[in-house]
Amino acid sequence: MTDTPSYRDALRFWITLGFISFGGPAGQIAVMQHELVDRRKWIGQEAFLQALNFCMLLPGPEAQQLATYVGWKLHGLKGALTAGILFVLPGAVLLYALAWVAAAHGDTAIVGAVLNGLKPVVVALVLHAVWRIGRRTLKTWIALGLALMAFVALEMMHLPFPVIVLGAGLVGWITAKPGTALAEAFDTRGMARRLGKLAVTYLALLAIPVAIVVAFAGQQPFLTLARFFTQSAFVTFGGAYAVLPYVADAAVNHFQWLSSADMINGLALAETTPGPLILVLEYVGFFAGWNSGGALSPLAAATLGALVTLYATFLPSIFLILAGAPYIEGIAKIKTAAGALSAITAAVVGVIATLAVFVARQVVFKTEGGIDVPGLLAILLAFVVLVRFKAGLHWVVLAGAAFGLARAYAGF
Repeated sequence: MTDTPSYRDALRFWITLGFISFGGPAGQIAVMQHELVDRRKWIGQEAFLQALNFCMLLPGPEAQQLATYVGWKLHGLKGALTAGILFVLPGAVLLYALAWVAAAHGDTAIVGAVLNGLKPVVVALVLHAVWRIGRRTLKTWIALGLALMAFVALEMMHLPFPVIVLGAGLVGWITAKPGTALAEAFDTRGMARRLGKLAVTYLALLAIPVAIVVAFAGQQPFLTLARFFTQSAFVTFGGAYAVLPYVADAAVNHFQWLSSADMINGLALAETTPGPLILVLEYVGFFAGWNSGGALSPLAAATLGALVTLYATFLPSIFLILAGAPYIEGIAKIKTAAGALSAITAAVVGVIATLAVFVARQVVFKTEGGIDVPGLLAILLAFVVLVRFKAGLHWVVLAGAAFGLARAYAGF
């Protein structure tokens, strides 16, 4: 038995959730389980789990998409937009302020010391993600092989991330056992009409605001930001850690929007704010505008860059939920689709491992040569604390900041 709340009560909850959604997707989903299912009884357990499984198969931040779905189930389109936007908004505002501090004052001693202390924590968090997702996903030799091939393809062969995702999905689709066909699970004609209308609406909502920004501020970097992060949003299987190697390589090496050190700083700051980790892309968009904004002032260009990035990143996320929400129960019956997405999830473990390599290179190896032994020890200690003692993320982050300040003060 569920109780449907008023829109005002739901609004208050979504605002609160936006401010307390720390701890990554696992913590965010646990909070929603406790509040929405156990305490408030706004949605049943079975419906909640079906929605969670569906969101985990989609590209994009699963916790934000789960909130969007529950909002849709409670109050339709208005509820979906409210929940999806408010889940992200507090963290986005806070990360915008932190990005400005890093861009305008990152060269001050205290800010630099804190950021340097957070970098080993970032490496440990990425390694922890490899460990956590790998244990859950790599249960067969095929899955392990897909992860290894994805690592080699991205790290050594430098294949594009979307190609790796599509290749893994194709393998999973071909090797899946036969099951219910799409035509048996759904009214495909009605489904096609509905999805066609949604697609046209999505394209208009994406193109019109971006065209206005380009007309006002010029093409670069805003048009490239919109194009690049829209593409990224549709291949973000496995969460933010999966797409970050792709984004980091393009943002640092191809577009040169920011330095590798700035990229790691952004990842560290995104770990400390509420909301999904994919908000780190807002930081990238901010620096793209700050460093390449043309005739605009750095702050104005950075603000536009951050807004365009946020819009291009989260509009697809909400669109996918609105597209799939009525079909969640039937999708579970299509085994070929489930097989494709399971293979993508396995490959994502290898992709995340390349992110660990990218970050560790910047942290462990000194610019003048040699290994940063205190930094390496900090990585190992943070990893052990996360895996063995399951320490809260906020405590690990605070310890990293204290470590950075201590290093700066003691000169080691």
